[in-house]
Amino acid sequence: MQDLTNLKPAKGAVKKTKRIGRGQGSGYGGTSGKGHKGHKARTGYSRKRGFEGGQTPLVRRLPKWGFTNPSRVEYKGINLDTLQALADKAGLQTVDVEAMRSNGLISGHDRVKILGRGELKGALEVKAHAFSATAKAAIEAKGGKTELVDIRG
Repeated sequence: MQDLTNLKPAKGAVKKTKRIGRGQGSGYGGTSGKGHKGHKARTGYSRKRGFEGGQTPLVRRLPKWGFTNPSRVEYKGINLDTLQALADKAGLQTVDVEAMRSNGLISGHDRVKILGRGELKGALEVKAHAFSATAKAAIEAKGGKTELVDIRG
């Protein structure tokens, strides 16, 4: 008969804790399982991240290199052939950032730069954060319009 008065964990589910420093008979007396002397035998020891046993760590062996520009603006490049495919698929005359986002070309807050690979079949009004010179010329040659969108928008 089982009820709440005789509950116990399943066999093998609970291990006895290792009681170190409780005499030689326990098997964990003396040095308490830490060996003899050295860093790891000391109280409060924690190995530093990247520590290589006293050898100069990799992060210090490699030279510093390069520069990260904190004010760099990253753009997601979209080519004219991709724009034409989007316009054909969705039946759009105006392709803006929101249309690209909703059709999976860009994600989140990506900034868009229109690039010049490929050709347009007809006039398209394109709104993006930036345009390459060849893309702008190709869009306007087909009678389309280019409009810059504010980067913060």
